[in-house]
Amino acid sequence: MAAQIIDGKALAAKIRDEIKREVQELNTDGIYPGLAVILVGEDPASQIYVRNKHRACQGLGIKSWQYNLPATTSQQELVDLVKSLNTKAEVSGILVQLPLPPHLNAEAVIETIRPEKDVDGFHPVNQGRLLAGLPGLVPCTPAGIMELIKESGVRVEGSECVVVGRSNIVGKPQALLLLQQNGTVTVCHSRTKNLGEVTKRADILVVAVGKARLITKEMVKPGAVVIDVGTNRLPDGKLVGDVDFATVSQVAGAITPVPGGVGPMTIAMLMKNTVEATRLVMR
Repeated sequence: MAAQIIDGKALAAKIRDEIKREVQELNTDGIYPGLAVILVGEDPASQIYVRNKHRACQGLGIKSWQYNLPATTSQQELVDLVKSLNTKAEVSGILVQLPLPPHLNAEAVIETIRPEKDVDGFHPVNQGRLLAGLPGLVPCTPAGIMELIKESGVRVEGSECVVVGRSNIVGKPQALLLLQQNGTVTVCHSRTKNLGEVTKRADILVVAVGKARLITKEMVKPGAVVIDVGTNRLPDGKLVGDVDFATVSQVAGAITPVPGGVGPMTIAMLMKNTVEATRLVMR
């Protein structure tokens, strides 16, 4: 029997409706959430992401500022812009679009952002709060994935959870969020031996490595929830995930499609973080 398709677009729309109501309530009290996005250079994919974020803000009544800087921008110029946005009361969230040009130090720039305004959840303070189980701004993609798992109807508590990928943006925070909900978590990576044997144990499998169709049906436990974070462009232009959707959907219990799964949720959770940052900055 084919897997339940977890519709990220539909779930993101529900979350946006909730956020829109929250924004309207804040506006009633004279509070106006605002997101500043910094784009350095002219990477086509980054330009699309930034446009989508601006459009999402417009749809929810969130103020939006976009700073387009040339690829030649110096470290000091970028840091100075972030510092100036830290002090602006109308800016409740700051996002620096990654990747940055190679001559810029992304970690140093992220550390310059006020933790309360770090809507990406990448600042070491927010990462530390996540590790300690304290409230804070959580990276958007893992936060969205937790909502998708919830939507599948599967409880994390007591489940065998496998995360493939150990990036600071998805893999590591994802493992921590699953742990917080009492999942038993294994993190796999490029040095993992017998990957298929490990992934086949998973009741919940999250794949975020950027390798097209890495996970095949032989590597998936029948009935598992499979969350595919990958977006890979094939030579023919087709967009596919890290999971071989056509075959894995025949054995999984529930699966996210690519596109239309994790992607819409990431932007929805960014909007949620922007509203949360508004409250944090006010404290």
